[in-house]
Amino acid sequence: MGTLQNNTERDKRMILSTDVGSLPFENDQEKLNAAFKDFQKTHVHDLNRELQQRIVKGFLDKLNAGIDVPNFPQFRDMSQMFLQLIKGLEKIEGGYIETDVLCIKDGEGRIPEMEALRTNAKQIAEKIGKPVKIRFCISGPYTLSRLFAYKNAQTLTRLGNVLAEIIEQNLFQYKNCAVAMVSVDEPVFGIVDDPLLDPGSEGREALLKAWENMFHRAATKNVETYLHLHSSSDELFWDIEKLKVIDFPVNDPIYQAKTVKHKLENRDKFLKASICITEFDALIRKKLEATHNRNVSPQEIGETWKQITNGTINPETFLEEVEVMEKRLQKIVNLFGVERIPYAGPECGLRGFPTYECAIECLKRIATVINGF
Repeated sequence: MGTLQNNTERDKRMILSTDVGSLPFENDQEKLNAAFKDFQKTHVHDLNRELQQRIVKGFLDKLNAGIDVPNFPQFRDMSQMFLQLIKGLEKIEGGYIETDVLCIKDGEGRIPEMEALRTNAKQIAEKIGKPVKIRFCISGPYTLSRLFAYKNAQTLTRLGNVLAEIIEQNLFQYKNCAVAMVSVDEPVFGIVDDPLLDPGSEGREALLKAWENMFHRAATKNVETYLHLHSSSDELFWDIEKLKVIDFPVNDPIYQAKTVKHKLENRDKFLKASICITEFDALIRKKLEATHNRNVSPQEIGETWKQITNGTINPETFLEEVEVMEKRLQKIVNLFGVERIPYAGPECGLRGFPTYECAIECLKRIATVINGF
């Protein structure tokens, strides 16, 4: 049976918690975006103090909530934040086009979020009182290609090459703080019917090689490789040799299929258990329908949002209870075996949550479930 890297903590506890990354940002979003742009524009790795403090605080809040391998706090659009690093692109009305050889803009390979964690690594570890592990997520080549006005198989190859370079530039390993996991996020893959990825096509082979290239950069640094998907309908992910951990939404059929255990063992791969729904509209609908014992309308959900916004309803009311998450985790472990479930956590990011505090409370409940499993 295969094993995962970074096993020190896992020797004590079989399943560790991790999150997908994004958090709500309730303050001045335009000011925050301007600070990110200033960091990239000046090419000087001297972060605006307020921006740096906000990133470090978000990361510490995740750690203090009990998350074992937290992602860097993501407060901005994920696809745009990585496209902004790439030279050779121009945005037109229909999307992005390639105007030159794609490469990283001079001095911009390190993203501000990871640079803030790197420069404050010692202080973060001291505050937590133990070595800290970081998850680095990056948009995948297929998801970014969907924003292009024109694309072909070579587009996926070129994006894969530059994204692999970005991965390499954002990895660091210090004694008390290190990047332990690289997650390639492909939420669009398997959701849409795309002729570019037809079986046997050049595009399908190019995407597989692009993923392999990205994961190879992480694996050679002894960093765990992880793929975040929103659907298991296209099974190309099974063929990625360097991929170890796969992640899907709570209600994906993969968590119900008994045949998946054999595939995991055969391909030497692992599943992250998604134990918490993160689409807040779905959480509101679920709570209202349980309360009223009937279907609820979009208008009722909208009215609930108004009440949350004006402070008459506490959004934490709609979070799933610890017992619900426990049952999900137990069911997944029973089906696949604890040895194939190294991680558990929310199904996706928490940027759509009404408040920052509500998102942190969700992470606390998740950590409670996993720590007590």
